[in-house]
Formats: sequence, C-alpha cells, structure tokens
Amino acid sequence: MSETRDFWLSCGHHLLDRGEDGGLVVTDEFLKTYLARPEMTPPEDACTAERTLHRALLLGDPRQPVEAWQIAAIADADARENWELMISWRDHLVRHATLEAAYLGIVRNNLKFPYIFLDQLVQVILRNILNDCDDVFVLRAAELFFRTQILTSHEGSLVAADEETVPGSSAKPLSPLIAMLGLSSAAQVDVLGEANADMYWERSDSFDLALDLTGGRRGLAALGEVVTRWVRHMLAIDVELEPVTELRDAKLTWYVGLDAHATRIGDALWNGEKLDQTARGHVVGLYRLTFLEEEEIIENARGAPTYLIAAMSADMTLRLKPQNLITGLPVVHCAGALH
Repeated sequence: MSETRDFWLSCGHHLLDRGEDGGLVVTDEFLKTYLARPEMTPPEDACTAERTLHRALLLGDPRQPVEAWQIAAIADADARENWELMISWRDHLVRHATLEAAYLGIVRNNLKFPYIFLDQLVQVILRNILNDCDDVFVLRAAELFFRTQILTSHEGSLVAADEETVPGSSAKPLSPLIAMLGLSSAAQVDVLGEANADMYWERSDSFDLALDLTGGRRGLAALGEVVTRWVRHMLAIDVELEPVTELRDAKLTWYVGLDAHATRIGDALWNGEKLDQTARGHVVGLYRLTFLEEEEIIENARGAPTYLIAAMSADMTLRLKPQNLITGLPVVHCAGALH
C-alpha cells in the first residue's frame, strides 16, 4: 500500500508501538487520548481533586498509580464513576503486552466495559491487521466490526450505511482525534463502487460511504476477507470462507452467529425449526468456513464445515459482534498469536 494512502487516522494507531510479533503495544500518548475525551475533561465548576488528578495524568505520567481515595475525593458522583471506569480500563490495557491480548482478555473473561471503548479497541486492532490492505471494499467491510449499520433495500440491492451518517440517528460523542481532524459526524452518503473507490482514502474517518451487501456482490466477499484476517491475527488459525446463499439443506454441525439476531436464527435452525419468510429476510450474509488444519478443530466438529451467519434486526439495524469469532469457533485451543 502506498505510504500516502492512510486510513482511520482518528483511531490513534499512529500513537501505538508494534511488538516483534506484530501486536500493538500501548504508549503513554495513546493513553492520553482517553484522558482528552470530553467525558474526562473537568468542566469549569469541577472540584480541585478532579482537576488535580486529570492534570497529573494528562500532563504527567498517565500510568501513575491512582489510589481509591483520590477518586473518592472527587465531589461529583458522575465524575467519580467516570474516573473509576477510566482507571479500570487503563489498568486493563497496560496489564497486557499488546492491545490484542487485552481484547482477548475482555472477551474470554466476559469483562464489562462500555461498548464505545470496545469498538475503539476493535477498530485500532483492525487498523493493524489491515495495514497492508489496499482493497477499499475490505476496509469498508471492516467497519461493520465496530460501527452499527442501518440497512436499506433499494431496487433489489441491500445497502449498509453507517448509523451515525443516517439522518435522524443519534450520533455518539466524537473522539478527540475526530474533533482535532475537523471531521463532521454527519455527511452525505454515497454507495462505494469502482467509480468512487479512491475517495475512500480521504473519507475513511467520515464513515460516509455505504456498502452494497447484496448476495453475490463484492461487499459480502469483502466481509469474508475481514473475518479471515481477524481469525488469523487473533487466534493464529488459518481458515477459508465461502459465501453461500442459504442453509436450507445444510446440516449445522457448528455455527457462529456474528450478531445477536443471527445467533437466534442459528439456534432455531439447530433445533430443527423452519424459518419463516420474515426470519429469512433478516439474514444478511451466510458463510461456509473451513479450517485449513483439521487438528485445530474439536472432535465433534471435524469433517463438516462451520457456518457463519449475519442478520439484521426487525428495524434493519446490523451490529456485528467480532468477539463471537473468538469465543464461538470450534477450536481446540484459543491461545491466540498475541499474548
């Protein structure tokens, strides 16, 4: 990929180091982006204790120990809650050798952190995974791993647009880096295609290019490539994915729902239930996954493919859960490549 073709600048990947194994190593500069968030910046009427703590971490050492009494001394209850969460998040990140390992720890131990933190972590990990990727369809498909999509059926096509760019949707707070870059939270939405593909590089942080997810077209194939790269990087396992049209005659030896709605559909099929027309209409994508090394698979899943299902909600919202690929695949060991 050309050096000038960067993307997702706002995720902060430039602030991170990379270890010898290819994982992302947290830096002081990266930690300070959290302290610069609007939620963490003390307002004008903040107490001295909060201002002192914020100044010490943002202008000094962001890793310095923070004692319980320092947070308890903060007058505002909401601010105390924010600081407890922030320090817990910081401590979790610095406790691990890489951000990938920190993410695996959250998923496997079912740790509770805000979705916005997890989404940002997934984005910066994907930015690392896709560093050598020059296919903008794959990059746009990767956005489905960390940004909610609103789907629209138009002239026989199924198009996904970022929730925050759809008029009337409630946008999340902008990150400090997005604000620094002067990016808008809402912009004109165009469907990504060959004619405008080069525009992705300059618009990647605006998330204002929609993706065609119609069966048999490039969008679903690109999403399959993202899944393949994610599994290889996070679990050190090589797989191949093949989009399929339906599971009508397939025996579900093993399946992974890529979102909550897909999991319910998979459960129904597993139990021998017939999907009605409405449920079938909610399925966005189906994949047949094959492990390249069968000894990596648990005994009762060998000799048959694993199926992946993606589905939208009744209001045509799609929110993928990449953590399901970490916890749901039938693998013997899930130590991952990056500890």
